[in-house]
Amino acid sequence: MQPREFIMPAHMVVGSQALEQVGALCQKRGWKKALIVSDKIMASLGLVAKVEALLKESGIGSAAYTGVNTEPVVEYVQEGLNLYRAEGCDFVVAVGGGSPIDTAKAIAVLVTNPGSIEQYKGIGKIATPGVPLVAIPTTAGTGSEATVYTVITDQKTDVKMLIGSPYLMPTIAVVDPMLTISSPPGVTAATGVDALVHAIEAYVSVKRQPMTDIFCLSAIELISQNIRQAWSNGNNIEAREKMMLGALQAGIAFSNSSVALVHGMSRPIGAHFHIAHGVSNAALLAVVTEFSLIGDPVRYAHVAKAMGEPIEGLSMMAAADRSVAAIRRLVKDIKIPSLRQLGVERERLLELAPSMADAAIDSGSPANNPRKPTRQEIIELYQLAYDNE
Repeated sequence: MQPREFIMPAHMVVGSQALEQVGALCQKRGWKKALIVSDKIMASLGLVAKVEALLKESGIGSAAYTGVNTEPVVEYVQEGLNLYRAEGCDFVVAVGGGSPIDTAKAIAVLVTNPGSIEQYKGIGKIATPGVPLVAIPTTAGTGSEATVYTVITDQKTDVKMLIGSPYLMPTIAVVDPMLTISSPPGVTAATGVDALVHAIEAYVSVKRQPMTDIFCLSAIELISQNIRQAWSNGNNIEAREKMMLGALQAGIAFSNSSVALVHGMSRPIGAHFHIAHGVSNAALLAVVTEFSLIGDPVRYAHVAKAMGEPIEGLSMMAAADRSVAAIRRLVKDIKIPSLRQLGVERERLLELAPSMADAAIDSGSPANNPRKPTRQEIIELYQLAYDNE
């Protein structure tokens, strides 16, 4: 086996009431003033104020940027960076879902790297470590608290820029499932499927490694066997805890072995139609899995088993095919809306499909898929995802 890097946050605190430790964690590192990056919903729920109070109890000052009210865009990054500098902050705290965390990652590296975030699109272009970053997720989904990636939309071009660097890994991840209790069913469903896709794609990725396999299979099992309960009863603490742990494990996994075709195709859908990332993933997951089975049926059979499908006595391809059935059933059970139901017009999707296929290929993610798609096959998969809803 060739040597492989395996990167995680330097410090993780996981479990109910983990948030209470945030002030002490920052204090013992000598940090003085935080820029808290969040959104208006977290502010209205009082969570931003709670983090401010916990920091203050430990003698740490703070300023809050709560302007992240869509998926992250260049404008949010620049506004947050300006506030960081104006307030004399020396570290960043992200509070919220993937959007605030991704925005905070970009702010943290721009403090120490020149120019604007668009210059760093791609992998390995950030030259200098950013300032310390504490990530506090409030959804069980993106896993961004434990990844080396951020995705920022350039509104001028409608392109979701994937940026990857070890310097984007948060310094501390505070993973408290109690913070997900307020997530409504639709958010629970979409972010949960996003985490499931992370785990599945990391497991079948050609860049997989033994260490990520362990996290992937555990995450697939935790998410697929608890998402229905978390969606149907948001106060089910046990289901919330298992979803949060699964999302964290999936984030660690894909950060080290990468994602594949679903994510490559999903980002352009989100950029053009402004659909939540987890929802566009859900629209693609079954059709892309069915397309990909033949590339690695053994792995997809393992996915089916981890999702609770009985595969004993089946041929390898039949066992692998059970993963498709399990995915379709899960998405239906938690009522994630289809592209059609969200108002996407078929003609517009097909019109954009060639350019979206190009964007998907340019992201590099499809190259990690166990079955490599051609440009034309990606175009056809967009059509299938719409027509097979």
